[in-house]
Amino acid sequence: MDMAEFNKKIIEEFRANAGIVGGQFAGAPMLLLTTTGAKSGRSHTTPLVYSKDGDQIVVIASKAGAPTNPAWYHNLKAHPTVSLEVGTQRFQAKAVITAGEERERLFNAQAKQMAAFDEYRKKTTRQIPVIKLQRVG
Repeated sequence: MDMAEFNKKIIEEFRANAGIVGGQFAGAPMLLLTTTGAKSGRSHTTPLVYSKDGDQIVVIASKAGAPTNPAWYHNLKAHPTVSLEVGTQRFQAKAVITAGEERERLFNAQAKQMAAFDEYRKKTTRQIPVIKLQRVG
């Protein structure tokens, strides 16, 4: 199964079960991020695990430790206003790319909750982007 098909199944399960999914993501906090395509201008929805920093939502552009950033990251750099689905809530947010100590702190906090992120960090030479999503309105 390709990634698009895999994500489509997770998105369907998420929406059918008020934001809860099973399988390898059972028990993990998950959201749906909808970005506007940097080139196409079309909407793209991606399921992502997330962590919280106070009332802010944090996502990591790990792409499982691949050498390149995921497409959704390029989209939100071009169009930082995104749509989020968390549980049964749907709202707009502004993406803020973190840097320096803040980026390190947020990455380490999520890696502490989900050990896979430590593995992703070891698999790549790129600095994996960490993004805060701030609710708008």
